[in-house]
Amino acid sequence: MSPVEKRSVTIRGHRTSYSLEKPFYDDLVAIAAARKLTLAALVAEIDETRPRDANLSSALRLHVLDWAKRGMNPP
Repeated sequence: MSPVEKRSVTIRGHRTSYSLEKPFYDDLVAIAAARKLTLAALVAEIDETRPRDANLSSALRLHVLDWAKRGMNPP
C-alpha cells in the first residue's frame, strides 16, 4: 500500500492541505490534465462542491473513484 503524502494548495487565496496516497494523487493529476485544468483549479472545484461535513482529502478520493467508475469521462 502506498503511504499517505501531505500536500498543500491555495484555494481562493487560502492555503490548505490534503493527504492522499500516491495512486489517488496520480489519478487526480491525470483528471486535471484530461479536463485541461491545473491541479489547483480541480482541487478548488472539488472543494466548492463537497459537503461541508466531509474533509477535503475524502472528497478528492471520492472524486477519483467517481471518475474511474464513469470510465474517465467528464460529467
